[in-house]
Formats: sequence, C-alpha cells, structure tokens
Amino acid sequence: MSLTMGLVAVFAVVNVIAFAVYGVDKNKAIKNQWRIPESTLLLISFFGPWGGILGMNAFRHKTQKPKFKLVYIFGIIHLMVVAFLLLS
Repeated sequence: MSLTMGLVAVFAVVNVIAFAVYGVDKNKAIKNQWRIPESTLLLISFFGPWGGILGMNAFRHKTQKPKFKLVYIFGIIHLMVVAFLLLS
C-alpha cells in the first residue's frame, strides 16, 4: 500500500469515527446521559470534517450552535489542502 493510499484510508476512518461520535452524542442527549464535550466534537471534526458535517446533518445535532459553524470551515480548509497537494 502506498503512502497516499494509507493517508486516504486513515482520513476515511477518522471521518467515519467523527460521524459516529455525533450519533453517539445525539443519542446520549435524547436519553439525558453524560455527553461528549463540545471541545471533543470540534477536535474530531477538525481532523474529520466530512464525517462531522454529515453527522451534524444526519442526526440534526449541533447545527444551530454558532461555534459548530467551524466544522464547515474545517471542511473548506481540508479542500484547500487537498487542492494544493494535487496541484503542486
């Protein structure tokens, strides 16, 4: 497996984890249980923004909180990095 494919695989796994974490936190919110800290949600979204965006929208979770607009900015940053890497 090449380094590029390895990085793509890691990125995919992190995004799947981000998606799942939003689902778990939403489920805990519904059941009034201990919640995942917002800082943790934002951190995982920094590394896996597409999973974070999909999780926020699929579970309708944290979509109205202003600081979670950062997740969309993280996605744009990731797009810019990928574009830079592909074009250089």
